[in-house]
Amino acid sequence: MKTNLLWKVVLILAVLIVFVWGIFLGTDPQKSIEAIKTKGLLAGVQQNIHLGLDLRGGTHLILQVQVNDAVNAETDQTIERLKDAFKKKNILYGDILKLDTANAPSKITLKGVDIASAGDLRSLVQEQFAEYDLTSGPENSWVVSLKPTVLDAIKRRAVEQAIETIRNRIDQLGVSEPIIQEHSLGSYQILVQLPGVDDPARVKEVMQSTAMLEIRQAMDNGKTYGSEQEALAAHGGILPSDSVIIKGKSIGSRPASNENPDVYYVISRVSAVSGRDLRAADPGTDSQTGRPDVVFTLTRDGGERFWTFTSAHVGDYLAVVLDGKVQEVASIKEAIRDTGRISGSFSEQQTKDLSMVLRSGALPASIKYLEERTVGPSLGADSVRQGVRAAIVGMLAVMIFMLVYYRFAGINADLALVLNLLILLGFLGFSGATLTLPGIAGLILTVGMGVDSNVLIFERIREELRAGKTPPSAVDQGFGHAWVTIVDTHVTTIVSAAILFLFGTGPVKGFAVTLTFGLLANLFTAVFVSRTIFESILNRHQRGEALSI
Repeated sequence: MKTNLLWKVVLILAVLIVFVWGIFLGTDPQKSIEAIKTKGLLAGVQQNIHLGLDLRGGTHLILQVQVNDAVNAETDQTIERLKDAFKKKNILYGDILKLDTANAPSKITLKGVDIASAGDLRSLVQEQFAEYDLTSGPENSWVVSLKPTVLDAIKRRAVEQAIETIRNRIDQLGVSEPIIQEHSLGSYQILVQLPGVDDPARVKEVMQSTAMLEIRQAMDNGKTYGSEQEALAAHGGILPSDSVIIKGKSIGSRPASNENPDVYYVISRVSAVSGRDLRAADPGTDSQTGRPDVVFTLTRDGGERFWTFTSAHVGDYLAVVLDGKVQEVASIKEAIRDTGRISGSFSEQQTKDLSMVLRSGALPASIKYLEERTVGPSLGADSVRQGVRAAIVGMLAVMIFMLVYYRFAGINADLALVLNLLILLGFLGFSGATLTLPGIAGLILTVGMGVDSNVLIFERIREELRAGKTPPSAVDQGFGHAWVTIVDTHVTTIVSAAILFLFGTGPVKGFAVTLTFGLLANLFTAVFVSRTIFESILNRHQRGEALSI
């Protein structure tokens, strides 16, 4: 064997060994070997090549984003801004409140506004609250309402932010190729599909936790009440408009019996800082009790607002509200800037999950589960079986055609196709990419592209032989002239696959990834490997001997 051919053969064998390793042993050989020993060779392959929801089964969820929560948060902040602005402009008023937070969260009612201040009110809304419309009402009242375009934008943004937040959480949990997108069959709904998760209960627990962190002022010196009626009675039956009653129950608490009833707090309606102001959140340990807790750090702007709030309320109490429940209440002994702790009866895993949820971003609104369905693997197994059968039948048909039509050279093409398939499967094993039904389609399409490349090369070699060229010269000219066409077709297809990957979701991305790497592998096998095989054959040819093609 010639030296220039030797290094090519060594390279081909090395590539083959590496990707066969990826198929059967992957990135965790010990786990793969254990799976092979206990369940067989196929289990070892499935340990490395992950199947999507359509093949493996998993969890199917449809979530409803409660967009009115986001609208309420926006208008609650506006109420506080209006109070500050009225104070600066010396506009007299009776009360500022929302009459229907459930059905009309975008409307703020101004009661008892001085008639003489009507002009100042209009100017104020136009200058500082341009996203609102102002209309007059009975008895010196006015209604400030979000403009329809602004209201729609807030709701749409809430859904988009919820999708991004959920995707961040699922990605941090390591779920392979989830589908998280807006559900087109319902308003403000999200479709979530989680293929083959190792711990579905934990994933759903993290998904269900909205982790809306808020720090508010606790009224009544942090006093607790046994019921909402008791809290109302303590205020003469009428709660101040800037206060709400919230149940207090730690998400990390695990009471030993039912003798630990819920308690209720009266806290401010508007938060001093919220989860949107978080810069970081990490699991830690309480230095006094030794229990696991969560340490959070605020952004610069959030830290400044928290400093202003705590500076003005030294000696008062603040409440840490998480998921709509008071997590803990503490007195403000001194001004706090940007660092705090969330303590409770947490396990280490709970602090890790809570930190992850907080880091991934606060949901702009709460989530309601409309549908939860577990997809069994039986349909997936049938799809895998039929997909594999189709791939095998199609590949055998192509290989037989190449052998019949191109005679001995067809063996060359068939070897290149087999190597192409091994490289692609090995890539899936190493990368941890998820194989879906569209991914199988991309795999079969790659085989077709590989055949197309070999046909281009072989037909070009035939043309050169008919022109009277010697076999070595025909092979050299055939590969040289076909190379440009092959590269052109592959590059255009890879660009199309890249667009699918950038703008597609879920299985569409899987199809794009499989197709792209399959095309790159095809460039290697159809040009480099196929040419090496031809050169090896030509080295054994006698002078004047015809080439079987």
